Amino acid sequence: MDIQKAREMADSMGLDLVEISPDAKPPVCKILDFGKYRFEQAKRLKESKKKQKVILTKEIRLRPKIEEHDYNTKLKQAIGFLEKGYKVKVTIRFKGRELAHTDIGREIIERFINDVSEYGVPDYKPKFESRVIVTIISPKNKKNK
Repeated sequence: MDIQKAREMADSMGLDLVEISPDAKPPVCKILDFGKYRFEQAKRLKESKKKQKVILTKEIRLRPKIEEHDYNTKLKQAIGFLEKGYKVKVTIRFKGRELAHTDIGREIIERFINDVSEYGVPDYKPKFESRVIVTIISPKNKKNK
């Protein structure tokens, strides 16, 4: 249909001529109430957002030379986060000459993963990225306990 004729039809009905897919040959247009159309789109978007579950991530930072009491405190924090349903990002940061002993950091993070294994599972094996070893631990499902 000719564009001018379509515009006249839309005006006579008191509606708008809306281009639906401009890339198509020929472009596809619809005659509709644009305000109502936008309202319904916003309503659909709002409904879809209601059904989404937002998963937050908490971070626990460790050091290669961490003392036992500090380690246990961080462990209790991580277990608390996992019980509440948060994901926990565990990082071990190396400074200066500590970088020569990355094996100590790997042992600590493996120990940490084993200690929280009752409450969560790691998403991936610990990765070494520049001066940091990182892993993310997801909470176990309530059904699996």
